[in-house]
Amino acid sequence: MSHNRHTQKGRLVATALAGSWRAEAPPAIALDESELNEVTPLLCGSGAAGLGWSRIRATRLRDTSSAAVLQQSFRLLALQSAIAEEKLVKVFRAFRQSSIPLVLAKGWAAAQFYPDSAIRPHGDMDLLVAPADYKRAVELAENPQLSDCWIDLHKSFPELEERRVDSLFERSSLIELNHEPIRVLGAEDHLALIAIHLLKHGAWRPLWLCDVAAVLESLPTDFSWELCLGNRPNRARWITTTIALAHRLLSADAGSFPFVEEVKRLPEWVSVSVLQQWSAPFAVNQPPLSHSAPISSYLGKPWGILAALGERWPNPILATISVNGEFNSLPRLPYQLGNCALRMGQVMRRFASRSHST
Repeated sequence: MSHNRHTQKGRLVATALAGSWRAEAPPAIALDESELNEVTPLLCGSGAAGLGWSRIRATRLRDTSSAAVLQQSFRLLALQSAIAEEKLVKVFRAFRQSSIPLVLAKGWAAAQFYPDSAIRPHGDMDLLVAPADYKRAVELAENPQLSDCWIDLHKSFPELEERRVDSLFERSSLIELNHEPIRVLGAEDHLALIAIHLLKHGAWRPLWLCDVAAVLESLPTDFSWELCLGNRPNRARWITTTIALAHRLLSADAGSFPFVEEVKRLPEWVSVSVLQQWSAPFAVNQPPLSHSAPISSYLGKPWGILAALGERWPNPILATISVNGEFNSLPRLPYQLGNCALRMGQVMRRFASRSHST
C-alpha cells in the first residue's frame, strides 16, 4: 500500500472519530457506507469501536451493517467496563485497607472525561505509589486475591519525570466509584501525561488522541496551563504539539488553548505520520510484537542486524521523542538514526554485561 493510500485510510479513521467524545455527536459525518465498512475493523481492532458507535448512532449510517458491528462492540465494551470497575474498586479498597495511597492514571481515569465511560476501554491499571511504599505495594499486588487484576505499579511516570511524586499526590482528586474513593491525577498532570504518552508511542492508537480531545474540551475554570506545560521547554512543546494534532485531525475545540500559534505551526509531517499509523492501528504492528526476534540474537550476524534495524526503523514521532528532539520542519532522519544508535548501544551494553558475568 502506498504512503498516500495509508494516509487516506488513516484520514477515514480521523473522520469517523472527530467529535465522538462529545455528549451529542454532530449529526452529519463525511463518510459513506463503503468508507464506514473500510474503517470499522480499524476502530474495533484499536479499541475505538465505542467511540465509532457514539459518532454515527445519530446519523444516516446508524442502520448499516457496520453500524450494527460497532453497536455490538460497544455493548461488549460496556460489559467489560462494568467488570473492570469492580476490579478497580477491589484494588483501591485493598490498598486503602493496607494504608498504601494510590493515584490512578490513564484507563478508567481517562474514561471519566467521556459522557459514558463505557465507550472508552480501560485496559490495565497504571497506579502511582510513593517510592517509600513501593515494596509493600508490590507485595500486595502479588496477593492471590488480586491475581485477576492487571496492576501496573509505578514509583514515577517517565512522561512526568520532572514533577515530584508528592506534588502529583497533592494535586490529585477523588472520584467515587461504587462507594470507594478512586484517586486520579489532577487535570493538569493528566493532560500532560496522556499527551506525552501518545507521542512516546508514536501516536499509533487513535483512542489516545480522542482522550486528549476529551480533556481539552472539559477543562475546569481554574486550569493552569503553566502547571500543565511544566518547566521543561521541549516537553511543553510536546504537549502543545499533541493538542495541535487533536485540533487538526479530530476537530477538537482549542478555544481555551492560549497557544494558538502552536496549532498553526504544526509541521505537516506530524499529521501525515499519525494518519499513516492509523491506517493499521493494531498492537501487533507495534514493538516488541512486530519484531520477529530479539535484536541481541543477531549479534555476530552483520546482515541480520541490518535487517533487524530495518524492521525496527522508528516512525518520525517516536524517534523525535526518544532523543528529546523538536517537532519542527527539519528532516527526521537524524533523529531516526539517533534512535537506532541509542538502541544499538543498549544492546551492546547488555551483551557486554552478560559476557563479563560469564
